[in-house]
Amino acid sequence: MSQHERFEAGAVARLAGDVASGLVGHERMAERLVIALLAGGHVLLEGPPGIAKTRAVKRLAAHLPGSHARIQCTPDLLPSDLTGTQVFRADTGGFDFAPGPIFHTLVLVDEINRAPPKVQSALLEAMAEHQVTSAGVTRKLPDLFMVVATQNPIEHEGTFPLPEAQMDRFLLHLALDLPDAVTERGILDLVEAEALTPLVDPVLRVPSDQVEAARAAVARVHLAPALKDFIVRLVMATRAGGTIAEWVEHPVSPRGTLALASAVRARAWLRGRDHGLPEDVEELAMDALAHRLIPNWQAIGEGRTGRSLIADVLHEVRPW
Repeated sequence: MSQHERFEAGAVARLAGDVASGLVGHERMAERLVIALLAGGHVLLEGPPGIAKTRAVKRLAAHLPGSHARIQCTPDLLPSDLTGTQVFRADTGGFDFAPGPIFHTLVLVDEINRAPPKVQSALLEAMAEHQVTSAGVTRKLPDLFMVVATQNPIEHEGTFPLPEAQMDRFLLHLALDLPDAVTERGILDLVEAEALTPLVDPVLRVPSDQVEAARAAVARVHLAPALKDFIVRLVMATRAGGTIAEWVEHPVSPRGTLALASAVRARAWLRGRDHGLPEDVEELAMDALAHRLIPNWQAIGEGRTGRSLIADVLHEVRPW
């Protein structure tokens, strides 16, 4: 890495540290959010309520350039609530477009599975194409644009499962669990300390040009041919003739291969390396591939999930 790139890596590493400093037991989540930022992707956080999903995204937003918005999804949400609408101006006698919250840099979509299908469709266009279409007009989103969505897996009434096409647009899907006793005590201490300490402005706010420079540096991280083959073999194991093919209804698409490679580059760069390693692939494969995999009825009947199937693949498909 050049001296300039090392400086940028340090700035982004501090960003991940700042996000994690306000959390307890969620260093992995903080790292994954920064990896997605560097790779230009989106993240889905799934877990029970009260485990700091929204808090983590807010901490990331506080350190990023541009504007940020939160969309609280409900079953009566309309696409225009997301994309914006035409507003009549009495002084001109005409209509002007009032942009919706999707036009911000970082968009937190809370409880995304409560949004109805039409809203999810509008969000899919934004995530896939970095644009939205409203009133027949297509409008571009900011160059630095990222969606972080959350969903609660324990509630089903009034929810709309995300379609496979939208799940495939998330670079990473994190499955979060309730904390253990030690972590729970740490959360209690942290919240009590914050109640006694006045809030201060964030120490680090990364300028947009540094984020863009970091993304360009990530794109130059080298993946050796053998490492690329490892990634491809992991994906191929989900398809016809593969290691877990008998358990799979829909295998991982090529977008999964690209997503895993991008995430590996970002993780390697965060650690000051200009090349990826097998450990990067093994660390990220679960979060990059499992949500793109649909188990068949036989697998579901035996309690198998996309994550357990990818775990089997990681056990059986080795780097070399």
